[in-house]
Amino acid sequence: MANRTAKLNRETGETQVSVSLDLDGSGQYRIDTGNGMLDHMLAQLSRHGLIDLDISAKGDVHVGWHHLVEDTAIVLGRVLNEAVGDGQGIVRTAHAYVPLDEALALAAVDFGGRGYAVVDAQLTDTDMGDLSPQLVHHFLETLAIEGRFNLHVRILAGASNHHKTESIFKALARATRAALTHDPRRMGVPSTKGIIG
Repeated sequence: MANRTAKLNRETGETQVSVSLDLDGSGQYRIDTGNGMLDHMLAQLSRHGLIDLDISAKGDVHVGWHHLVEDTAIVLGRVLNEAVGDGQGIVRTAHAYVPLDEALALAAVDFGGRGYAVVDAQLTDTDMGDLSPQLVHHFLETLAIEGRFNLHVRILAGASNHHKTESIFKALARATRAALTHDPRRMGVPSTKGIIG
C-alpha cells in the first residue's frame, strides 16, 4: 500500500496555514489555529478518523475568524485530496451516524473526485465559542470542495450547538475513515470510468 501522507504550507496576505496528515495514522494530533472550538473539532476529525494531523494556522483574526477558518479548510482539503491520490483500492463511499448525548448527526461521503457539500446543521449562535454556525457550514463546504469529495451532513436530533457540531465532526471522521479504507477485493480504482476525478 502506498504511503498516504501529504503536507502543504500556504501563505497569503491574510493567513499562514501549515497542514500535514497521514491517512493511515493512529489519531495523533497537534492543532493550533487560535480558535479553541475549531481546534476541538479538528481533534475529533483526527482521533475518530485515525488520521494523524498537524495543523498550525495564524492570521488576521482582528477582523474576525472567517479568513483563518476558510483558509484552514482550503489547506486541509488540498492535503486530504493529495493523500488520497488516485484512490486505488479504496472503498470510496461511506456514512456514519454519531450520537453525542441528545444530538445525532449523519455524515455521508463519496471520495469520487467531485467536490460538493450539502450541510443541514440547524445550528444557532449559542455555546459555540468563537466558531459561528455560518463558519461551521463554510468550513465543511470548503473542505469538501478543496478535498474533492462529496459530503452530506444532517443533524437528526439535538439541542446543544456544541453537541451537534461535535457529533458532525465525529460522524465525518468515521465516514472518512470507512470510505478511505482499502478493500482487499478491489482491483484498481472504484469507478466505472477508470479514474477518480
